[in-house]
Amino acid sequence: MSHRRSRIVALLCSCLCVLASSRLVAQAAPWTAPVRGTWVQTGPAAAGDVVLAGGGSGVEIVVGKDEQLNVRQAAIFLAGDIEKLSGFRPAIVDTPSTGGASIRLVTLGMGTLPKEVDTRGMQGQWEAYRIVTTPKTVWLVGSNPRGTAFAAYTLSERLGIDPLYLWDGYQAEHHDPLVLKATRFVQGPPTFKYRGFFHDDEDILPRGFNAQGNPDQLGDVPLAWYKKFFETALRLKMNMVAPYTRVHRRYEVQELGSDWGLYFTSHHYDILVSNPFGLTRFNLGVERGIRPEYDWFNNKDGMLTFWRGGVTENRHLDVIWPVGMRNTDDRGYTWPQGTTDEDKARTFHEVITDQVNMVRELLPPGKTPLFHFTMYTEMLPAYQQHPETFDLPSDVIIVWPDDNDGHMRGLPTSLGKWKHGVYYHLAYLGGNLSKQNVSTVAPATIATEFQKIVQAGATEYMLVNMSEVREYVMGVRMIADITWNAPGSFSATDPAGRYISWFSHEYFGAGADAAAATYGRYFSLLDRPDRLWTASNALQMLITRLHNRVLGKPTPADSAPRPGVPAFFRGIPLDSAIPLLRSRLPDLQSALAQEASAEAQLTPDQAQYLHENVALGLLIDARQTEAALKLADALAAPDTTQLWQLAWQAKAPLENLEDALLWAEHPPFDRWYHESWIRSTFSSNNPHRPYAQLRAFLTSHGREIMEMPPFFFRPPPGLTAQPGTQAPTPPRPPSP
Repeated sequence: MSHRRSRIVALLCSCLCVLASSRLVAQAAPWTAPVRGTWVQTGPAAAGDVVLAGGGSGVEIVVGKDEQLNVRQAAIFLAGDIEKLSGFRPAIVDTPSTGGASIRLVTLGMGTLPKEVDTRGMQGQWEAYRIVTTPKTVWLVGSNPRGTAFAAYTLSERLGIDPLYLWDGYQAEHHDPLVLKATRFVQGPPTFKYRGFFHDDEDILPRGFNAQGNPDQLGDVPLAWYKKFFETALRLKMNMVAPYTRVHRRYEVQELGSDWGLYFTSHHYDILVSNPFGLTRFNLGVERGIRPEYDWFNNKDGMLTFWRGGVTENRHLDVIWPVGMRNTDDRGYTWPQGTTDEDKARTFHEVITDQVNMVRELLPPGKTPLFHFTMYTEMLPAYQQHPETFDLPSDVIIVWPDDNDGHMRGLPTSLGKWKHGVYYHLAYLGGNLSKQNVSTVAPATIATEFQKIVQAGATEYMLVNMSEVREYVMGVRMIADITWNAPGSFSATDPAGRYISWFSHEYFGAGADAAAATYGRYFSLLDRPDRLWTASNALQMLITRLHNRVLGKPTPADSAPRPGVPAFFRGIPLDSAIPLLRSRLPDLQSALAQEASAEAQLTPDQAQYLHENVALGLLIDARQTEAALKLADALAAPDTTQLWQLAWQAKAPLENLEDALLWAEHPPFDRWYHESWIRSTFSSNNPHRPYAQLRAFLTSHGREIMEMPPFFFRPPPGLTAQPGTQAPTPPRPPSP
């Protein structure tokens, strides 16, 4: 027998012995079996089952005095979950009472365990855990405190609490009594060590409003909203969160996340979580005693002092410290004229070395410093051109970015002395309809890209930008499962298809097959964000052309560059867009009909969720496409009467879209699609803009259309009528 074969046989024998002796059952590969509620005994209690609640009484939850705060918080969530499921809320105690049933949360080394709880192999593992029942007791045992907490969140899901209930509205099934089946469950460490959410662009979350009626960009987002984000991350077994972008930062929020067991980090321009956005806005430069000039060459000591403030303020929290250098508004750093790429690389080496040394110096004794260098936008080519000049310290995690649409821009070809990770986007601010409104990163894209990520070994860190969560729960859940168990996720063919099928069965029950087909159709039509922009861009160009025709003015060519307008806002030329929209509309209409048919097979709650998660995105595309084609027909009309008849017909589909958005703004998602500081009336990221533009055009009888303000970009010639310009007033046809 060969040496390799001998090792395999020995390993198999060892595994069989462990499983036989402990009767532990390893977690099934993701997307192969139902999960939520599968450990509940629905018939009479069998031998080895544990009655958790019944008849107004039940278990107590035992958390030792020496356990960390995140374990106690997991116990608090578990007690609330049992109450939701049964009506009985367990008490949380330090020591168990005699004779009663209990759930015991124990981190290795923090308490005595019975022999039935086999912890062999757990010592030193990252976030591994066991869930084991013994007579009248449920043991939740973690290799470290986060592992213990994840055991509690796993138990909650297996009892019937959906990890995404805050966003999908799922109501847990009531059980009295609530009985846990006899369980022997083992969970090894995750594939990705640090896994987390970036809650980007909190522009629509509740806070004070400014004079224009938009949420105050500089105001405070309530702590209750961050609690929702943190809870969602933990229930999906994430261990990291980046909750801030352009809002007021409060230490209480950062501290709460850390206490709950989430590493606090931030993205590429928030160096050493020092909050450069607040350098002048929140007077942080003055508070830290520096001249508020973010300039390494003329104010080096000031920048170091500013960054030191971030470390000093957060050093007692669990932090993964961002290193590097960008400007205070998340733009590339402004270099002195004539600086070469080699000079920039040397400067980054100096800057990052100073930052790393600063953190090492300031952290409390025994706290291991963690760093990430995220190569966003201009940083990726800069690093790829001169990696040897950057010469990053070996304890800095190199984080590779995607293209903001879920496709990796780069990955390591060799790991070198570093550990590597990724920054991934499900949501992103961009295009004529913000990708914060509609999910356009298909499960097939996620599966393909994460297979590449795992194969490249970039598994130390994963931060996913998922905006305000609601529209991205499907992608978020898929990424959470992959980053915990990538080998299982990719153990069989067609992982995306398996995931869609599993997700549909998990959330839509008897209507799962119809829901899965609907999701498949949705992502075949909305697999790229630019597909949403074609109709919106066409609407704006058509309104401009109609406006110019009414005024008797020439229209500039569609392909002519518009000063100050980024390329991704311009869209494709109108003459190309209209045939594309005509060919696309039947597919959109067919997909909407298919979704409506699926809704008819679901419960009211399931139907509402599918409608808001699938139909709304299709409606945003379809209704704007219908309106654009009506305006194209109006532009081609041979006379003014027909022009106005057809132009007024374009109003109906946009009104229908406004109505659909309004119906989706129910609690707790009030004002979800309304104007904000990002999605303002005059912004190309607002789904209401085509409707408002068309309304302005129609009600002014073609003399006026909405003008983009100078701060966004300069409008193309002919966008608005000049003062004093008059046009003949057409007869107003009746509204359809």
